[in-house]
Amino acid sequence: MQNNMVGWFEIPVENMERAIDFYEKVLDIKLDRNQMGPLDMAWFPYAPEGLGSGGSLVYFPDGYKTSGDGVLVYFTAHSGDLANELSRVEGAGGKVLQGKTQISPEHGYMALFIDSEGNRIALHSRE
Repeated sequence: MQNNMVGWFEIPVENMERAIDFYEKVLDIKLDRNQMGPLDMAWFPYAPEGLGSGGSLVYFPDGYKTSGDGVLVYFTAHSGDLANELSRVEGAGGKVLQGKTQISPEHGYMALFIDSEGNRIALHSRE
């Protein structure tokens, strides 16, 4: 069986409570907060039998810095249409950078936003 290349991702945060509130509101999910040694983490829901990778918010100022111009993580819009998640970004403390834009008919749509911590993040949906 062939696996996808990404196995895990970590999104740096400056304020864990604020970041948890942001992502739970925008993505309509619950994060699972954990302390892993010196790392304060909040894990995104993960289904081992599902497609995609797991990931976490992470607060560790000595090793992680937020960035609006680094690696770009795409979240799948589980509502089926990323316009739903994107509509909650600004109310949760983020900023929309690029509205819903078609990538191509076969690849669907994407959008970009800045999260509550200053990270550039993307959304993807087929519709």
